[in-house]
Amino acid sequence: MDLSNIKKVHLIGIGGIGVSALARLFIDKQKQVKGSDLFESKITKQLELLGIEIFIDHQLENLDEETDLVVYSPAINGSNPELIKAKKLGIETLSYPQALGLISKDYSLIAVSGTHGKTTTTAMSAKVLIEAGLDPTVVVGSLLKEQQTNYIKGEGKNFLVEACEYKRSFLNFTPHILIITNIDLDHLDYFKDLEDIQSAFIEVVSKLSQEDYLICDTNHPNLKPIIDSANCQIVNFKDFKTNDLTLKVSGEHNVENAQSVLALTEVLKIDKQITIDSLNNFSGTWRRFEYKGKTDEGLMVYDDYAHNPTEVRVTLKGAREMFSNKKITVVFQPHLYSRTKTFLSEFSQSFESVDNIIILPIYAARESFDPSITSEMLVDKINGNNKEVVFSSDFKSALDEINKIENKDVVITMGAGDVWKVGEMVLN
Repeated sequence: MDLSNIKKVHLIGIGGIGVSALARLFIDKQKQVKGSDLFESKITKQLELLGIEIFIDHQLENLDEETDLVVYSPAINGSNPELIKAKKLGIETLSYPQALGLISKDYSLIAVSGTHGKTTTTAMSAKVLIEAGLDPTVVVGSLLKEQQTNYIKGEGKNFLVEACEYKRSFLNFTPHILIITNIDLDHLDYFKDLEDIQSAFIEVVSKLSQEDYLICDTNHPNLKPIIDSANCQIVNFKDFKTNDLTLKVSGEHNVENAQSVLALTEVLKIDKQITIDSLNNFSGTWRRFEYKGKTDEGLMVYDDYAHNPTEVRVTLKGAREMFSNKKITVVFQPHLYSRTKTFLSEFSQSFESVDNIIILPIYAARESFDPSITSEMLVDKINGNNKEVVFSSDFKSALDEINKIENKDVVITMGAGDVWKVGEMVLN
């Protein structure tokens, strides 16, 4: 497809963190952009300020028959009325990763992949590349704090993208530099097992030529088959010293994210001091241990996107390192029935760093109701580990539970759904 011939673009799921970045990109390329989403949000309101017409809900009449291209979120299924209409009319349709892969093919692509840490590593990398004067184009799965956007228009040769493995989406990219932060069990509603996940990474690494680079922890046991299959230059980010790092973001996982960036900037021949200074001034991204505010009583509120047992554990461990003498309360909203069911035992052991635990109902997202798994089961499992935990049936109940806790200094809302609203209720 020649994008220069495209004039009108319709985006289904335009409020999503990925598709909304494409909306901004298409506006910069002088396309007429419209889109639809199920809910109004901060992101849709920002897009409307750019002159984009947004329809709330997915309806046949939303799609203009003069549309040249329809791009849809990976969360959209084949029963979506706008997608059905587009195909019936013969309008070209692309998934979000297909469209992004098509757009990025004319650049020197830097792709950040891995089970955990993709967003933070991409945001750290973006900050360094911008401050080093490389003027990159950036698409990230969060809002960059300084720019308050998930997309940066650049005039340089580099395109920096967060590349997700879910449904093998990253196979739409042909990177020059590929970062793999780590590999862990996740997305088991799509992948069969660890070997299946590894096969996806082997496939994306096969796209790297002898002149290209793979940046990873070469001693990570789950990466061994990927590294063994590689026919490119391999850089071990663990070789990069962290003596000069005094990161504002807490946790050993963020040190590893920063090491990935140190490796990247050496490959790109960026001055090390620029990298160190930039990393030390990095303050995080939206929904990644994001400081939301403080109540009149001094209760600090944070929000985090963690939705996998490993992410929950390392994020809360980092919080404990930051607040060693404070009482921490976490409000956790499990994400997906399949993930909660598969990792029930692992989740139950992920909260050891906090003092109080409030569990909300499972956020179903793209899944149908599964009566065989509930949040109450998770509560029982956590109780079995001798931790204080309660179940709250809704956000108001969670707020009531928070108000009952006498000794609390920090509240962290956690999960990939809409649990962040609880933090706003606390602050309001």
